[in-house]
Amino acid sequence: MTDYCDVIVDILTSKTDKTFTYLAPENMRLQKGDRVLVPFGPRKIEGIVLRLKDTCDLEPSVMKFVLKKLDPQPAILEPLMDLAMEMAQSEQCPLAATLRLMIPAQMRMDRVKPKTETVARWLGGDLESAKEQQGRSQKRKLLLDLLSDGQVQAVSQLKLLVRDPLPALKHLSEQGLIDLSEREIFRSPFQRAAELLPDPVLTSDQEIALSEILPSVEKGKGSFLLYGVTGSGKTEVYIRAVRRCLRLGKTAIVLVPEIVLTPQIVSWFRSRFGDVAAVLHSRLSSGEKYDEWRRIRRGDARVVIGARSAVFAPVSDLGIIIIDEEHEQSYLSEHTPSYDARKVAQFRCQREGATLLLASATPSLVSYAKARRGSYMLLEMPRRVNNLPLPHVELVDMREELRLGNRGIFSAQLQFKLKECVQRGEQAILFVNRRGYAPSVQCLNCGKNIQCPSCEVAMTFHREDQQLHCHYCGKIEPLPKTCPECASPYIKPMGVGTQRVEEEVKKLLPDVEVVRVDADTTQGKHGHKRQLDRFRQGKARVMVGTQMIAKGLDFPSVTLVGAVLADLTLNLPDFRSAERTFQLLTQAAGRAGRSQRQGQVIVQTYKPEHYAIKAAATQDYLDFFKVEFEKRKRGLYPPFTKLVRFLVRDDSLDKARQKSGKLLIEIRKALQNNPGWKKEVIFVREDEAPIRRLMGRYRAQVFMKVLEQKEPSPFMAYLTDLQERSEGDVTLQVNPPSLA
Repeated sequence: MTDYCDVIVDILTSKTDKTFTYLAPENMRLQKGDRVLVPFGPRKIEGIVLRLKDTCDLEPSVMKFVLKKLDPQPAILEPLMDLAMEMAQSEQCPLAATLRLMIPAQMRMDRVKPKTETVARWLGGDLESAKEQQGRSQKRKLLLDLLSDGQVQAVSQLKLLVRDPLPALKHLSEQGLIDLSEREIFRSPFQRAAELLPDPVLTSDQEIALSEILPSVEKGKGSFLLYGVTGSGKTEVYIRAVRRCLRLGKTAIVLVPEIVLTPQIVSWFRSRFGDVAAVLHSRLSSGEKYDEWRRIRRGDARVVIGARSAVFAPVSDLGIIIIDEEHEQSYLSEHTPSYDARKVAQFRCQREGATLLLASATPSLVSYAKARRGSYMLLEMPRRVNNLPLPHVELVDMREELRLGNRGIFSAQLQFKLKECVQRGEQAILFVNRRGYAPSVQCLNCGKNIQCPSCEVAMTFHREDQQLHCHYCGKIEPLPKTCPECASPYIKPMGVGTQRVEEEVKKLLPDVEVVRVDADTTQGKHGHKRQLDRFRQGKARVMVGTQMIAKGLDFPSVTLVGAVLADLTLNLPDFRSAERTFQLLTQAAGRAGRSQRQGQVIVQTYKPEHYAIKAAATQDYLDFFKVEFEKRKRGLYPPFTKLVRFLVRDDSLDKARQKSGKLLIEIRKALQNNPGWKKEVIFVREDEAPIRRLMGRYRAQVFMKVLEQKEPSPFMAYLTDLQERSEGDVTLQVNPPSLA
């Protein structure tokens, strides 16, 4: 009997957000999760098989057949199908949108093809007789000798020994002496095979942590938060936990927050596990992404390392998901469908019988609070490997520097320490969390900042191309000669970015090579690796960078870290500004003194009395947590509440405000009709978004503060339904990573 299948077509509209039933040809064995090609109106569309069934209410005469099965095995595993359906429901978006997260974009519409190479193999027989048949052709005789062991050999390798071998190989194939065929090869992002290294001796802290983690891995359960100071050896704990998974026949996913960290952690894992490790991130070529994903899906790669989207890796028999630097905001995706990789990881671990391990030297306040109340088991590693001391941190009050007449960007102390560090043959890192040369260009006559024409934000001046760049929409504009507002010629770049810090270091240390690591210098496939390799090899002595260099990287020769503008994140209009400041400064400080030489950290600040700055200087997470937790409790901020907003976007500000105003009216009416909900809602208001215009579209919002509930909230369910019923570009956000 012919089977039927329900298919979700790959079209992102609400009209097609339902299954369409097709006939499965008798010679086509379909499975749930298969990627198929189906007729859809006049077109041929890709889709995913959602379910198979034996019966259908439709008449067979009006039904259409599946045209083609696109892969030899299901593209989406059953647990990931379930995950996609749950995400589509919670995000109120088409199922096709969440299914797209589960497969590489390169697979859709056959954007990339498998790569093949021509290979040759001796078919056996009397070698001397075969060589006699070749007459005076020394090339064919040599090729027969090279192939005489019967092994399959690539023509590309034979070319290294024999000039232009293909015509001769074809002749031998026509004689029936060799087999000439095509075989698939996988494009690899790795330049060479890693040399396997022995295990180091574990510290007592590592052993204690593993004594809790490994039994849970064997049982297929458990959620842990590993709080370990910088340099305490958390990566070795990851490696041992992954090894236990592999011995049990299970697989592992390791997430890192920044692409810049991926090569380092990949090299560590490959040096211990070899080719079973695969990598997934956006800097791979299309072919590499496609082939790495297929290696994982086939089971050839059993350890997956990557950035946020690697949480959807198609591994079977999942044993553990490890989230390094779990506090990082980069684990939150704001693109539709939005998701938090940490929550997705928890969902997968619970559904697939795996262990979840979150780890950080500066855990997010929410995660640490969950660990204190028992949602995670808290593991602590309070000492560095080999009992190395934490770096000495010195706060420099930049107000005092100004009073003494120093108007430069480096304090006298940082200048002295930089010179001293270089003279000793050591390395230094300077951290400033702004790229470009100057974050704004200001008219000295009227005070106006030059803004992006598409976004109501100041444009950043880049010295290298003498242009203004918008770091939100990417627009580039020439630096005007006069003020657009008052026509004054007195316009000046203001503030400090990585380019200016680099320039000032070169003035201070003219004979010293400096590398800059930010979004401008790390573009391209290997951009970040090239910069970091020059520093790692000691060719560059000073590295200047943004937050991408402030965590996870291990450079044994770095003894000095300078935080040039420690207050930048404190000034953000966000309740998490103190937390982010503490995390960034502590993580940046942790890059110093990771070998036998004592590390020093200079933190330049205009607010040395601020509790986040002081806690970062003493590297006391618990002290910071206590102060910040009580502050959040008094102010009723997460984790005690949820900050919820409807973000409305439109080409017209008036229309955006009209839509947000209507939403406010509906919400207030719902609260009036449901008195019990009022106890949950602290306030609700409507206004413009903090950044009123982005990428050419105006933004308005309805902002709410809602008490956290243990049980599912009817009010939140109502808001989800309201979003689904709303017309236009309306997004419901819960504790968004940015409130801009």
